[in-house]
Amino acid sequence: MTRLLLRLFVKNYEDVDSAPVRARIGRLSGTTGIVCNVLLFALKLFAGLLSGSVSIMADAVNNLSDAASSVVTLIGFKLAEKPADKDHPYGHARYEYLSGLAVAAMIIVIGVELGKSSVQKIFNPTPVDFSLTVLLVLVASIGVKLWLSLFNGKLGKNINSSALLAAAADSRNDVLATAAVLAAGLVEHFTSWQVDGYMGLAVALFILYSGATMAKETISPLLGENASPQLRNLIVETLKCEPLVLGYHDLMVHDYGPGQRFASLHVEMDQREDPLLCHEIIDDIERACLRDHNVHLVIHYDPVAVGDPKTDALRAVVEQTVKEMDQRMSLHDFRMVPGSGHTNLVFDVAIPMAWKGREDTVRQTIDSALAALEQGTYHTVITFDPEDFN
Repeated sequence: MTRLLLRLFVKNYEDVDSAPVRARIGRLSGTTGIVCNVLLFALKLFAGLLSGSVSIMADAVNNLSDAASSVVTLIGFKLAEKPADKDHPYGHARYEYLSGLAVAAMIIVIGVELGKSSVQKIFNPTPVDFSLTVLLVLVASIGVKLWLSLFNGKLGKNINSSALLAAAADSRNDVLATAAVLAAGLVEHFTSWQVDGYMGLAVALFILYSGATMAKETISPLLGENASPQLRNLIVETLKCEPLVLGYHDLMVHDYGPGQRFASLHVEMDQREDPLLCHEIIDDIERACLRDHNVHLVIHYDPVAVGDPKTDALRAVVEQTVKEMDQRMSLHDFRMVPGSGHTNLVFDVAIPMAWKGREDTVRQTIDSALAALEQGTYHTVITFDPEDFN
């Protein structure tokens, strides 16, 4: 069914890296969600009024909030299509994240209101009239929501959309919530236990949990989360294809929304190589990342001394010292600047977050190791970088 809908409504749907295709897939998901959720709201509202069940009414309102969420998703994808302009040179793709955050806020508000209604039902219970009509409505709702979860999940994975994956998770949660409502109705029908209010409260709490989880997932990229290991590996593999690149560091990726990723990177190359050749190679790498991975990469060229025995020996001493402290530490940009009275060793050390605030300890340990060589006086000039960028 998913593939059929894609073929019918999304031209070139397999080109998931295309911004227009991505927007059309988002619109398909949003429109489908609106139609299904409005229909389920109407059916459950009828069933809730017929039976007098607050948990069914709560589930109906939850479906109405899902329809509103789909509208917000539609708007988000539409706004994300806007091209870059003078005020927003990086484009508007983050609207997709903002739409997900708005959906999460709406879900939390709905959860709070449903919780209030359920608590009132607990303290003022009324009997529930559970009929065959109500049973059929709830079973049909579970089937529709299960399909919506699979539908949005597949679309979300295809275009790597946090908004659609959140919609899939929300539909999956609705399956569990409606199943709980169905169980409450059956319990009240076959026993004298009045559990409708308690089940309505459970559904409300589940909705609140779902909203909070969605909010966390959509806020994270807005705050500037680390690049995914998969993307980092793709960029590194592109670098490894060039034999003149000796190493890399300070890889930073900035996410301005799906399809709008910018990255900066330092690459080390032998200082004896022709600078014009190095510049050409760097240009080729930048173009390859944009072409193959849709990442706007900017590379800084670091010429390094290669083949000097004394420099290599000192670097080996420093590298062994930091590895003994923590295997995750590494060096880059190691340079030796000789002087008349002492020699400066200038380099960067990449440290894990656990060593943040303990840089002086690292510096003192390195200085002690160099002093033990008794080969001269060395002054270290160290810059500490986060391990995640190296």
